[in-house]
Amino acid sequence: MGEFKPLLPLGDKTVLERVIGLFQEAGVDDVRVVIGHRAEELLPVVENSHAFPVINEHFRVGMFSSVVAGVKTLGEDIDAFFLLPVDIPLVRGRTVTELLRESGNRKSAILYPSFQGRRGHPPLIPIRHRDDILKWDGDGGLKSCLARFEADAANVEVTDERILLDMDTPEDYHRLQSLWRSRDIPSVGECEAILDKYAAGERLVGHCRQVERLSRFLAERLNKAGCKLDPDLVTAAALLHDIAKGRPRHAREGADILRNMGFPRVAEIIACHMEINLEDGNAIDEKEIIYLADKMIQGEQQVSIEDRFKSRLKSIGSDKNVIEAVTDRFENALSIRRRVEVVLGRPLGEVMNELT
Repeated sequence: MGEFKPLLPLGDKTVLERVIGLFQEAGVDDVRVVIGHRAEELLPVVENSHAFPVINEHFRVGMFSSVVAGVKTLGEDIDAFFLLPVDIPLVRGRTVTELLRESGNRKSAILYPSFQGRRGHPPLIPIRHRDDILKWDGDGGLKSCLARFEADAANVEVTDERILLDMDTPEDYHRLQSLWRSRDIPSVGECEAILDKYAAGERLVGHCRQVERLSRFLAERLNKAGCKLDPDLVTAAALLHDIAKGRPRHAREGADILRNMGFPRVAEIIACHMEINLEDGNAIDEKEIIYLADKMIQGEQQVSIEDRFKSRLKSIGSDKNVIEAVTDRFENALSIRRRVEVVLGRPLGEVMNELT
């Protein structure tokens, strides 16, 4: 790395403070930090973070010596413990809480967080494996030690790609800095995992992907014309806008799901992709882009707004309230289209010819 990883800044805190805070915010009060190399610099950070320092006098032997030093301090009065290297600092808090929740059902199992079939950190290890770790000769590290108990292990599938992301090089570190800044937006990979978990059926997922394709295209064109849209926020909201489709008030329920996962900005957009309040004079925002794109994709096919609502009005019968609601959506879509055309200086249909 060329720098001392635990004390590198990540946002307004150090990497070490981020890792300690991850567990504390998830309700884990007993956080122990094994320190050895440059311990005198780390000790005040650990203590100021209300964690407990564990000194490893043998840190030069290798990483497993630090695992042993930490595990030695654990008593039989606990049920299980997490173990996380300091250079994997962006694990999401919900991953910790999901592992804790699952441990209530599988008290004897070693639980590994898994993202799309790949195991990551931190594992949750039952205390009964304490002595197994202490007796291990260190060959192959903790992974080889725990591999002997694979029959007692279980994967907990999470929608957190960051369980796989460490930092061994300056390039890794710069990537994690960028990811920290966008921490309230799920990555494309995480969006796909969330779709796998919540969305019902390939057709719905196909629709979401087509809305994302169109939304990102519009955002890019508008940004070139002077708008300040967040393409990553547009991508995530478009991919996830229909995750609660089929449920009553699916926009609101989908927003609740994303808000509970720690993505409030995405949730705000999803909440109004069916019903939107437009305010004159405001710049075009991400909510309007998702609303418009959703009304231009029928199933997985791109259609005009007029054709989309013509077929919708034919199918809803004579209920005046429903007709009024659909008409309002139609007029809002037309209004957003006009605003987009003013910014781009061309008819939207002409701009769409450039979408490949």
